[in-house]
Amino acid sequence: MKLSNTLLRLQKRLESKAGKAIADYRMIEDGDTILVCISGGKDSYTLLSLLMALRERSPVDFRLIAMNLDQKQPGFPAEVLPTYLTAIGVDYRIVEQDTYAVVRSKVPEGKTTCSLCSRLRRGVIYRTAKELGANKIALGHHLDDIVHTFFLNLLFGGRLKAMPPKLVTDDGAHVVIRPLAYCSEADIARFARGMAYPIIPCNLCGSQQNLQRQKIREMMADWDQRYPGRSESVFSALQKVVPSHLADHALFDFKGLRPRSGPSAMGGGDELFDEPSLPALQRPSAVMPLEVVTP
Repeated sequence: MKLSNTLLRLQKRLESKAGKAIADYRMIEDGDTILVCISGGKDSYTLLSLLMALRERSPVDFRLIAMNLDQKQPGFPAEVLPTYLTAIGVDYRIVEQDTYAVVRSKVPEGKTTCSLCSRLRRGVIYRTAKELGANKIALGHHLDDIVHTFFLNLLFGGRLKAMPPKLVTDDGAHVVIRPLAYCSEADIARFARGMAYPIIPCNLCGSQQNLQRQKIREMMADWDQRYPGRSESVFSALQKVVPSHLADHALFDFKGLRPRSGPSAMGGGDELFDEPSLPALQRPSAVMPLEVVTP
């Protein structure tokens, strides 16, 4: 399809941000086989499109395999993704497993299904990655997802924990990467509309209006409307952690602190009591260098 100039500029911005995230966290290396999880939503379609575009210009060689888990939700249009993936010429696998029935049988009516559904999906994804020889698993979580997860853990879980751009699975067999970590949901939504992706809604959990994540989403939407750039500011804070100015004695040796002569080598000791400098937040540049690093 022929893209408008506006959509081309948006595509370039998203590719640049994804490329920078890949470089900053060394997400992709020469010889990788990456299983790209495709749900049929705007985020995963965008993820696959950006990775395919970046692969064309990348100095390293890597393979992409798109994978969709058909959870046997009633009314799921099973033909949509095979038709789309065949048309764009990407290798893909459709894995059929009735996790829908399992979730419905285990979770009482009115309770949220996300936790069990996610665990079941992860199990299938990890097994499929192993069967296909994929060493990396790419997920479509973006900047807003990471910020929302931080607040979920902070306000409902009592933990300073978010969603990392890169992690090793519990069994140590795979590395999970999130190349959209620097991309905003608003940009992804605009891009997906412009690309006219064949979106497939999730009927299993999309209608659960009482989800804690939905409450966080509404809170951040209100903050961003009243004070633009708050999500980007929170994400920036996640990249600038100062353990000495938190309270985790397992992370920082508070017990070992003693008076000393001369300034702190780490700096910022009693600056804790100063009023923080809060310059106006500048949104990230629309143009970032594209780079995928080698080991």
